[in-house]
Amino acid sequence: MTFSSRLTAVGASMALLSATLVVPAQAATAAPDTDAVIINEAYTNGGSANAVFTHKFVELYNPSDADVSLDGWSIQYRSSGGTGDPTGVIELSGTIKAGGHYLVQGNANGNEPNGAALPVADAGIGTSVAFAGTNGTIVLANQTERVSLPVGSVTAETEAAGVVDLLGYGTSNTFETAAATGPSANNDPKSMTRTDGVDTDDNSADFAATGTVTPTNAAGETGAVPDPEPEPEQPTELTSIAEIQGTGAASEMIGQNVMTQGVVTAVYSTGGFNGYYLQTADSGGDDDSTPGASDAIFIYSADTVGEVTLGDHVQVVGEVSEYYGGTQLTVRAGGVEQLDEAAEAVKPTVLEFPADEETKEAHEGMLLDPSGLEWTITDNYDVNAYGSLGLAPGADPLPNPTSVANPGAEAQAVMAENAEKLIVLDDGASTNFMRSPGNQNKLPYLNIDDPVRVGSAVTFTDPVILDYRYDAWNFQPTQHLTHENAEEVQPATFENTREAEATPEDVGGNVQLASFNVLNYFTTLGDEFEDCDAYEDHEGNPIATDYCDPRGAYNEENFLRQQEKIVAAINGLDASVVALEEIENAAKFGKDRDESLAALVQALNAEAGSEKWAYAASPAERPAAADEDYIRNAFIYQPAAVETVGESTILTGDPAFGNAREPLAQTFRALGEDGGIEGTEFVAITNHFKSKGSGSGAGNEDSGDGQGNSNADRVAQAESLVDFAEDLKDSEDTDRVFLMGDFNAYEKEDPIKVLEAAGYVSQGAKAEGEYSYAYDAGVGSLDGIFASGSADETVTGTDIWMINANESVAMEYSRYNYTPEQLYAPDQWRSSDHNPILVGVQLGDAEEPVEDGNPNKGPGNNSGKGPKKGEHPVHGGNHPGQGKGNPWK
Repeated sequence: MTFSSRLTAVGASMALLSATLVVPAQAATAAPDTDAVIINEAYTNGGSANAVFTHKFVELYNPSDADVSLDGWSIQYRSSGGTGDPTGVIELSGTIKAGGHYLVQGNANGNEPNGAALPVADAGIGTSVAFAGTNGTIVLANQTERVSLPVGSVTAETEAAGVVDLLGYGTSNTFETAAATGPSANNDPKSMTRTDGVDTDDNSADFAATGTVTPTNAAGETGAVPDPEPEPEQPTELTSIAEIQGTGAASEMIGQNVMTQGVVTAVYSTGGFNGYYLQTADSGGDDDSTPGASDAIFIYSADTVGEVTLGDHVQVVGEVSEYYGGTQLTVRAGGVEQLDEAAEAVKPTVLEFPADEETKEAHEGMLLDPSGLEWTITDNYDVNAYGSLGLAPGADPLPNPTSVANPGAEAQAVMAENAEKLIVLDDGASTNFMRSPGNQNKLPYLNIDDPVRVGSAVTFTDPVILDYRYDAWNFQPTQHLTHENAEEVQPATFENTREAEATPEDVGGNVQLASFNVLNYFTTLGDEFEDCDAYEDHEGNPIATDYCDPRGAYNEENFLRQQEKIVAAINGLDASVVALEEIENAAKFGKDRDESLAALVQALNAEAGSEKWAYAASPAERPAAADEDYIRNAFIYQPAAVETVGESTILTGDPAFGNAREPLAQTFRALGEDGGIEGTEFVAITNHFKSKGSGSGAGNEDSGDGQGNSNADRVAQAESLVDFAEDLKDSEDTDRVFLMGDFNAYEKEDPIKVLEAAGYVSQGAKAEGEYSYAYDAGVGSLDGIFASGSADETVTGTDIWMINANESVAMEYSRYNYTPEQLYAPDQWRSSDHNPILVGVQLGDAEEPVEDGNPNKGPGNNSGKGPKKGEHPVHGGNHPGQGKGNPWK
């Protein structure tokens, strides 16, 4: 599809192609008389296993009799389900000759790409733009600005401004008339080549997926395709699956063509696995006739996966290989045969977990029955992206190493233990539900009524496959699990632990203190800035800001969703004093520094139905706005329970906080029926130390000891905080000090030891079995309240209210409408990524709580909460629900 009215370099009339002109596939015969420059070939699997060339490419062709300047043109790419602007742009320059070609290079798959080198490309060398292997949309545009693409057919009749030609392939939602057939998998060594150089405005008719890959540049140079490997010799004798697997980590038969038999135990005809599992008949159960060697193997075969069903007894012929640590056979068309003789059924094997690597290897690919064991969700971050859950054997999630062990060798030992214990419950697919601009399918395992929380017990109801891929051991369902087939295919159910956390524990005391990271609460919104991009939902609507100065919601509609959740959480927490982290510093935008803080208090009071809350105003003496971060620390409080004494104080001029949020202190006094109770004064200091995500200078590089980056800076900040607190004890005439906030350090890390060495007592440690953060399949507390000796004597109870870190990020406001199933609710669940911590204190003589102050709180019993069945450490960023990528995929 070319729009001649937009092409100034091409004459109005077009000539038929010369019969002697050669194009990559075969001689061109004719083209519509409106064609000028077209996409002629696209190779989208460069560098992958079986790749012919190291890099992906798009080849252009000029079938006209006039040269065309490509200056100011571009190749653009949008994902198959995208509805927003293209995500990748490669700028073009130079001229494509009449009857000539032009080669645009894409990225390469893999750290050490497979295949031969391309001829020197005319554009795109060094680009990171990646065309998806099997599904996507490639656009030739006569502009470098991102084109605006509709969904559906784009042809000359349905004009799209700037579009010269377009190729939609696989499951792309944008195409000319219908999408072209793409490669069947990321290691399918085929390109999409235009047939006879003809452009009929129908991708499905114009392009064919072919094994003939012929990149040609403007100089007429064509890549040298390696000689094909000789056809492997066809085996005549059976080899058992156990012999193929062997007793080592990898098969000793790699590259050999073998024939084997087995029973089909799992089939993945959709979802990207493109294959099935075979297990030797009558194997499994309690009898292991091949100790040390697995009796099952994965059959990678897009060509034959549609020919088998669960329980079939088949014979296959294929080549042995190791694919990212998993042994498999690649079976081509015609390589599977249904066997007439009946086979003894496969019996699920029961293994004890945690299992060592040798035991797992000896059962790779086999059908397992984990139903008799105790399992707990230890990671639910990637259910939102890849449909997978991290599981741990036993009744508890895995601990973050430096939450339970000293940094260094002790923490590294815990890391190793965690790695051995972790099992990923996957969905039998390689789908990335987070492909820009958002999800196109409902998520497996997760729905609004079944939140699959970290710490939830897992009950297996069906056998699973022990599978190794994505550098991890997985339990796979025996078919591709989707939201729609969950009732038949989902192999496990999950305990819903929300009820136990519906309200915080009664911590006693006449005053309650809390700390809460409110996940970039900004009343300054992204749509107020022209250069602020947005993360979008699955329909292309902006939701949260994408690395802008305002770090929260993109527009008013989403801000209100965020605010509803935070208000529900804080009013549910119902503390007398709440230390806040990650609230907007409005002074950075030339506004009153407390503007967002005041807005939050107004919203809290509106929901409470009374003037229940107030805020501690910023002091007159504070750092210059240019020296502060866009997020800040703050205090809100209930005037019926406490009163402020003097104005707040910010630690200023201390170089230790040059890369973090300065501590904010406020003195409070408890109230009785007759007003302030003399002698009940205490100092609260809220903090937000430097994140673990980056660091420079001595002691700030990640040493691998478990503390991440910037440990030296956090230690310096802890030391500075201790000095600040000592000065306040003198100036405020009280020894009762509470250090509160997000310290970005787990319980056994060096900064926490600084606070404890100065005599401060961790209150979070009293909340057994509870934690404030979940990250990378481990739980621990980055947040805390530390009491000076005299303050600790007043503590009546502690609770970490586990409403956030345990929840999937899919429940966050920033993921609103990311899937066709709505997972957002205006409640406290996943109002942030941190769990708030709550401490009760008894100040002065025990009195009945003041009416309308804290009506649900009463005197405590000097005990913390009994045991009950993780901003990402990279704080200060602004990706919605920021956190890790998938550690397994």
